[in-house]
Amino acid sequence: MVAAGAALADEVGLANLTMGLLAERVGVRTPSLYKHVGGLDDLTRRIAELALGEAAEAVGVAVQGRAGRDALAAAARSFRAFVVEHPGRYAATLGQEPSGPDDPLATAGRRLLDAFMAVLRGYEIADSDVDHALRTLRSLFHGFATLQAGGGFQWSADIDESLEWLIEFADRGLHAS
Repeated sequence: MVAAGAALADEVGLANLTMGLLAERVGVRTPSLYKHVGGLDDLTRRIAELALGEAAEAVGVAVQGRAGRDALAAAARSFRAFVVEHPGRYAATLGQEPSGPDDPLATAGRRLLDAFMAVLRGYEIADSDVDHALRTLRSLFHGFATLQAGGGFQWSADIDESLEWLIEFADRGLHAS
């Protein structure tokens, strides 16, 4: 049910996802969905867990065996690809709060964070600056990917060239810190 909901969110947008629409998609009556999920909020949370796990897998595989700028570029490209290919499920991750350290949402989030921590190991970042560096990378990559997914880059410059510019910018910044 969650996978079908995630696919539907990607197709119609998270804001347009409803239990009725999902029921229609999977060929059941809406009340039957409540045997699987507790409602739209529960479904959205489960989609967020799925999305964080998938993003963590994508970024983790991309950075494996790489360091420095190569790892940074691989992380940026894989994260952007995930968000652009799965805008609805990625949107579900925003604003979700784990209920505790053992919450599957927290576990998936830590896996994604670990993938970005692997990128930072290729730079000389002081321990006191790691959180700032992670937030900076998240802001850069999230902003770029969500703008692209939302059709926010409509001028003529090539989007891939812009991403490469962003990667170079981040690489210089991480080396300077």
